[in-house]
Amino acid sequence: MSQIERVAIVGGNHGNELTGVHLVKKFQQYPNLINRSSFETLALLGNLKAIEEGKRYIDKDLNRCFTNEGLQNPQLSSYEDTRAKVIQQILQPQNQPFVDVIVDLHSTTANMGLSLIFCDMHPFLLRLGAYLSSINPMVKVFVNQQSREGGFLRSLCELGFVIEVGAVAQNVLKAELFQKTEQLIYAILDYFEGCNQGNIPQTNSQLTLYQYIGTVDYPRSDAYGGLRLRGEIQAMIHPQLQFRDYEPLNPGDPMFLTFEGKDIFYEGASTVYPIFINEAAYYEKGIAMYLSQKQEEVV
Repeated sequence: MSQIERVAIVGGNHGNELTGVHLVKKFQQYPNLINRSSFETLALLGNLKAIEEGKRYIDKDLNRCFTNEGLQNPQLSSYEDTRAKVIQQILQPQNQPFVDVIVDLHSTTANMGLSLIFCDMHPFLLRLGAYLSSINPMVKVFVNQQSREGGFLRSLCELGFVIEVGAVAQNVLKAELFQKTEQLIYAILDYFEGCNQGNIPQTNSQLTLYQYIGTVDYPRSDAYGGLRLRGEIQAMIHPQLQFRDYEPLNPGDPMFLTFEGKDIFYEGASTVYPIFINEAAYYEKGIAMYLSQKQEEVV
């Protein structure tokens, strides 16, 4: 692994996720907190207008606007498309190399604790995940290899990743999670500093991670009028599943509860581990939860 020279910490890609917004504002006010001797650290706010208005986004989800096609298309003129191009220029100034690492801060209404989300099984990121989970049992590692082409900010550089913290409501700050996220960021920066100086922290060679399988929508009525619109939700997350992110869901376990009180059971063939359970922002995306499989990796 070559030297890490520039790190970007980005908060507020979604304007109503206040943990990242206020951490970045703190880092901008007190840059000594994130300065390290061997690399430069940039603290950046993402969706400025959405932050100001307390919304997830203005026209569209900024964290889906970082595709190569979109960034190179001058015809795309929504606020988020324009802001994505500005952010790219900040992270890659003209005639300069791109940042080496992007740490994209998010919060979720799901009970995700402190989650690291990677686009792939990059050995450096897996070692980072093993180190962080060894010093803090709240840290979980989720790998979604399908997300590389999804227009996510983290996909702009090889070592981009997300810190997803929860459960915390939209437009709400939770002091405990704020502090734990802040300490996690300092541990990440210290790890990079150690790597640059040849003092890679020792960690367990085993990493437990959760690999993306797919998403599950809520049970819905038939689509309206054959127009391919999603029908209305017919059931809720089952009380026995709510807030049980990263816990096993076995075939036959209750998954949803209809408004009439009828249980709907998980019909898969094997045990899975749901995450992003009942994430508020995913209702519009037709996602009730992500499903993952748990696996052990030697790093």
